[in-house]
Amino acid sequence: MQVIQSLREIVGPRYVLTDEDCARWASDWTGGYQGQPMAVLRPGDRDEVSAILRLASQHRLPVVPVSGNTGLVGGALAAESLVLSLDRMNRIRSISPDARVAIVEAGVVVAALDDAAGAHGLTFPLAFGAAGSAMIGGVLSTNAGGANVLHYGNTRDLCLGLEVVLADGRVLDLMSALHKNNSGFDLRNLMIGAEGQLGIITAAVLKLHPRPTQHATAMVAMPALDDAPDLLNALQDASGGAVVAYEFMPRSFVEGHLALIPNAREPFEAAHPVNLLVELAATRTGPLTEVLEQVLAAWLEAGKIVDAVLAQNETQRREMWARREAAAEIAFHRKPFIDTDIAVPLNRVADYLREIEPRLRDLDPDCAMLSVAHLGDGNIHYTCFPSRDDAGLKSAMRDQIDRLAIEMGGTFSAEHGVGRSKLAPMARFKDPVALDVMRSLKSTLDPLGILNPGKTLPAPD
Repeated sequence: MQVIQSLREIVGPRYVLTDEDCARWASDWTGGYQGQPMAVLRPGDRDEVSAILRLASQHRLPVVPVSGNTGLVGGALAAESLVLSLDRMNRIRSISPDARVAIVEAGVVVAALDDAAGAHGLTFPLAFGAAGSAMIGGVLSTNAGGANVLHYGNTRDLCLGLEVVLADGRVLDLMSALHKNNSGFDLRNLMIGAEGQLGIITAAVLKLHPRPTQHATAMVAMPALDDAPDLLNALQDASGGAVVAYEFMPRSFVEGHLALIPNAREPFEAAHPVNLLVELAATRTGPLTEVLEQVLAAWLEAGKIVDAVLAQNETQRREMWARREAAAEIAFHRKPFIDTDIAVPLNRVADYLREIEPRLRDLDPDCAMLSVAHLGDGNIHYTCFPSRDDAGLKSAMRDQIDRLAIEMGGTFSAEHGVGRSKLAPMARFKDPVALDVMRSLKSTLDPLGILNPGKTLPAPD
C-alpha cells in the first residue's frame, strides 16, 4: 500500500487503478492471455514515466508497458505487475509539412496521426486492421508491419528519432529528425522491436509521406499462386514502383468471410482458389488505372489470371479492403486455434502453402487451416484449427509451421513480435550467439529485469 500511495503521488490518485478497475488491462485482444495486474498506471508525461520507473527499480517491481493492447502474442500480459499505460500521452506535438515529419507521444493512435497528417496533404502510411486503436508506442515496440510494407517499409523505416525512459528512470533522448546520423551505435533501432525489454518509448519523430491522390485497386483471381511474384514484378515495372499493397486470400479465407461477416459478397462471380487484392497509388496525375487495366488484360489474354474486378469508386475499394481487414475476426472466431506469423522469401510462398498442409495433417488429419498473406513481402498469417484442444498437439503443429519457414530461409516471427507465444521457437531456432547478445543487452540496460519480464527472451538452458 505504501508503494501504491507513492504512485498516486506521482500521477495523481485517479490515474492509479487497482482491483476491478484493472479489468480492461487484464486480458489481451485474443483473450488467450489473462492476468490480474498489481495496478494500472496512466502517466501524463515523460517525467511521470521516469518517476514511476525509479520507484519500480527501488522496489524491484515488474513493469509492463501497454499502448492500444492490440497485440496477438501475449506481449502485454501483466499478472502481478505494474501496467504502464501510455494512453494519456496522446499529444501530436508538431507536424512539419516542409520536413515531412511528425513529433508525437507514444499514446497517439495510428489512425489519428494519419488523419492529422492528411490535413497537410501527407500520410503516416502504417496500414493494418487495428490502426484505429493501436498506438505509436506499441507499433514501435513491435516494429509493426501491415499491408503497405511493400512500398513504405515497417515501422522502423518510418521512424527518425525516439525518446525512451530506461529501467532506472533515466531519459534517453534520441529525438533527432536527421536522416543521416552516424554518431555511434544505432540505439534508436535497438529500441524499436524490443517489446519494452530495454526501455519505455514515450515519444517519437516519425516520417510522413505525400498522401496519394489516386488509387487503382483490383481483385485478381489466379488458378495457382506460383505466378503471383511475376505479376507483382510486371505491375511494379509498368507503374514505376507504384504498387503499395499485394495481398493474398485463398478460397478458404473468402468462405470464412462470407460465413462470418454480415452482408459479405463474393469477390467474383465464380469461386477461385487464389484471390489477390492489388493496389497501386500515386501522388501525380496520370493513367494509373489504365496501367493496372493494361497489365491485367495482358495476363488475362495469356491465361495467367482468370478474372479481375477493378474498383470503380471509393465504396468498391473500401469493400475490397474490408474483406482483407476482417482477417483477425475470421481467424479467431473458432477455438482452439494456432495463430502464427511466419515469413518466407517471396518466391517460396506457394511452395510453403503446398508443403505445410500435409505436414499438419500427418499430426491431425481432422484439422482445418486458414491463411492470408502480405504477398508482397512474403509474410503469411497461417492459422490452424486442431480437432482437439491438446497442448502437446498444438505445440507440435506450431513447431511444424515454424520449422518449415526456417527450412525455406524464413522466420517464425514477421510482424507481430515474440511476446510469450513465440518463446519456444526463439529458443529452438534463433541463433544462440544472437540470443546471448540480446541477453547481454538486456542485463546491461535492465539489470534488475523489471521491464516486461518473461517476454521475448527465452530463459537460458
